[in-house]
Amino acid sequence: MRIARHNKAFTVIELLVGLQITSILLAAVATLAFALSTASMASGDTAVKQAQVRQATLRIGDLLGTCKLICAAPGNDLLVWRADDNADNQIDLNELVYIERGETCNILRLCQFTSADNLPETLGNLALASTKSQFLSSCSVMYTSLIPQCKDVAFAFYPVPPPLTRTTCLMVSFTLTENGADHRYEIVTALRSRAGHLLNKTGDALVATDDD
Repeated sequence: MRIARHNKAFTVIELLVGLQITSILLAAVATLAFALSTASMASGDTAVKQAQVRQATLRIGDLLGTCKLICAAPGNDLLVWRADDNADNQIDLNELVYIERGETCNILRLCQFTSADNLPETLGNLALASTKSQFLSSCSVMYTSLIPQCKDVAFAFYPVPPPLTRTTCLMVSFTLTENGADHRYEIVTALRSRAGHLLNKTGDALVATDDD
């Protein structure tokens, strides 16, 4: 006697339904993966920009809070006498730091020069934009990037523009694009030190010998 065995198989309709369900599941997984990736990239961009702002705030605050003098604002830069390293009461080249904002005010970085001669500089010469070009052509230069890509970098001084020797405030403002939206940031710092030896007896002007 023979026993008939019938092997049940999927019909065409069942296969089509299964394929449709599978395609829906795959599309949902792909959408979720894309959303997670986009969120991760957005979060990463914000984290990087916020880290740059914190770093810039610390570096600028430390530089200006302990500097001897804000010498001038030539061109788009701000020139700071960082410290009197050799205690000669003169502004030497190796003691200077430029806070740069670029030709189109779209960066924020520090620029320092190193020269074997390390000659003293006068405030009158440092106020000229051409002086920096001379430094670039004759000295070693070191850049420290603070905000590598931003917009509308501006300096504001309170109560008066440089040269500044007494307690005063500087505001550095700039715009950062985060996740497609622009956000305005401000770094406000005060000069906590003073270069009293550069002031005359009345305290309202620099002594003449500084610029001789």
